[in-house]
Amino acid sequence: MRILPAEARRITPCREHWFFGYYDIPAFDSGEKRHLALRVPFMDRLPEKDDCAKVFTIDLHTGQRTQIGETFAWCFQQGCFAQWVPARADIVLWNVRREGGCGYGAVLKNLATGEMHFLDRPAATVSPNGEYALSVNFDRMYDFRPGYGYAGQRDVWHDVNHPEEDGIWLTDLKTGKSRLILSLQYLWDFTKSYFGKSDQKVCVNHINFNTTGSRFVFLLRNFDSKNWKTGTLTANFDGSDLFLLSDYGYASHYYWVDENILSIHSDGKELGNLGHQLYELKDLTHEGRALDVDFFKSDGHVSYSPDREWVLYDSYPKADGCRELYLYDLLRKRGGLLGRFKTIAHPTVEIRCDLHPVWAPSGQQISFDSVHEGFRGIYTMNLEKAKQVLRESDNEV
Repeated sequence: MRILPAEARRITPCREHWFFGYYDIPAFDSGEKRHLALRVPFMDRLPEKDDCAKVFTIDLHTGQRTQIGETFAWCFQQGCFAQWVPARADIVLWNVRREGGCGYGAVLKNLATGEMHFLDRPAATVSPNGEYALSVNFDRMYDFRPGYGYAGQRDVWHDVNHPEEDGIWLTDLKTGKSRLILSLQYLWDFTKSYFGKSDQKVCVNHINFNTTGSRFVFLLRNFDSKNWKTGTLTANFDGSDLFLLSDYGYASHYYWVDENILSIHSDGKELGNLGHQLYELKDLTHEGRALDVDFFKSDGHVSYSPDREWVLYDSYPKADGCRELYLYDLLRKRGGLLGRFKTIAHPTVEIRCDLHPVWAPSGQQISFDSVHEGFRGIYTMNLEKAKQVLRESDNEV
């Protein structure tokens, strides 16, 4: 594999624990002047109800760190979903714990004016036009996968396999109000034939709007701690026109390529017998293709550059304990290695530190989380030279 010229630069303090979160959340502001970050006092256990994470912006030119808030609703995999709200300059969203209701909400803060207002539910994804968010049950998530849910409160429907009153919620960011658009009961009825006569407890694990906000995708999983099955479904932004893109089986990380194409590491069973691969699936059909079976050999966090000419990918730990970071050229159909980063053995997999690489809006730099220096940190990397090597050279570097 080509070794690409790229250098990681840490933007957070030494020997403190800082991280951003997931790979599909906007970390950079639109001008690439600021980066969002969470500071936490530990990295060796699961967060508990009273553990606070401080929310910061980091000036990428001066290194200045400015606290903009805090939260008690966070996890090590996805943080508190802190993100720059698309199409709304200087507006940051993050999830918080609140009294009453579902116990959580989200805050929208205008960093220019200091003005804040709240959403009645926590956000799991925000539409590209900045008008809507989708919400799921983070208590139920915690029972299923603690690394993705929030601690300290029992799921109201913990003993109900597929409650009518819970599921996917659509939130209007202007009013802050939410409404249930797809219940878990409806989703179970839509997909239950796979399990025959076996009744299953189900949970929405991941959910994202497409590139225009017209539809969204989500992973519906059954509660099986050893071998859960995943149904991949899509729907219109209001929950209508539900479609089973891939029936229960293996499905993992995904990313919208455009309004209609979803890239996902899955078993691709609707497409043939290639098995676990990185696929591009066409929404509302059972059509698609494997991307590059010789390069994308295992599951990773996949994302496409803003111009859709490049794929950013990472790995889980290799035999020597290093996570790898890759860049792939979609035009030349070849990729290379950006770096290898030593991981740390954790007492539980739920607090692991995946690289979760994130694109900047220009597509010329990325950021990622890592523990290779012995503490959690956020790193940036300029990709200009690496791109040049992949695009212009036919030789191994």
